[in-house]
Amino acid sequence: MLVKIWPLIKVLPVRTHFRFVRLSRVFAVISVLAVIGSLFLTVYPFKPPCGGLACGIDFAGGTVLELSTAPNTVDSGKVRQALEGLGLTDLVVQGLGSPTSAMVRFQAPPGADISKTVATAQAKLTQSLGTVKFTRTDVVGPKVSGELLTSGLLGLGLAILAMLLYIWFRFELQFGLGAVAALFHDVFLTFGLIAIMRIEFDLKAVAAILTIIGYSMNDTVVVFDRFRENLRKYKRMPLGEVIDMSINEMLTRTIITSMTAILALVALAVFGGPTLYGLSIILLFGITIGTYSSIYIAAPVIMLWGVKRADEEAEPLKPATVR
Repeated sequence: MLVKIWPLIKVLPVRTHFRFVRLSRVFAVISVLAVIGSLFLTVYPFKPPCGGLACGIDFAGGTVLELSTAPNTVDSGKVRQALEGLGLTDLVVQGLGSPTSAMVRFQAPPGADISKTVATAQAKLTQSLGTVKFTRTDVVGPKVSGELLTSGLLGLGLAILAMLLYIWFRFELQFGLGAVAALFHDVFLTFGLIAIMRIEFDLKAVAAILTIIGYSMNDTVVVFDRFRENLRKYKRMPLGEVIDMSINEMLTRTIITSMTAILALVALAVFGGPTLYGLSIILLFGITIGTYSSIYIAAPVIMLWGVKRADEEAEPLKPATVR
């Protein structure tokens, strides 16, 4: 009944017949070039702590003040003028989506008392702008920021290692290598996106990348599971054809699953405000590229290494009994 009312439910075919393996070399070259470009954008200029990334306060250290002058509009020029003479460095003033709100980020002078510097800055802003409400005040010292950066990168590395061990345990080493290659591909391209769009690289960005790793691995495991089943069923079929068959069988499911997440993230990017915009864009890109890598990175690696076909036949599914 629902199909008659809403025929677009059947717009996606139950099974497709694309020949993915035929184009694997072309996309492999494109992916390698994209990864190299992303790595260059991430590390250039070679300047600590974050290279080419727009380092957030979590990793670069410093002070962030979010203020509201409602109902009056924030004058960025007055904000900068009020803070002149305090010896602040890396001063950044940007809007927060509303003309009455702004974010001020700066580094305190070397050797200065940070708490006194923040109090002085707030007093200067209040004196210059009139009625000011400080909605957020974050202060991160250089030692803490360095520890956060090290912990964040260590967390990413351990997550990828854990995924390799999991796939190796569940399938074979070749599958694990393919999955990890896809994960590195997704992570490097995501770093490239962060560098190009100048998205603030902070703990929220690390959380988004970890989420992408989990999503990409989930998609890869689903494809690998079907691939292993088909290897048992079609022992004499060429490996490339088995890969194509497995991906086509899972493609519609993958598209539907990805679309549900993408729709939610689009709403988050549009209505979530500046605080969640960068997180939403990273996740949108990661989900899209994670689906791509499952097809054109993980599977071709298995083609290169080969795979051992099990001797046992796949167990046929038993029909359900109607009571």
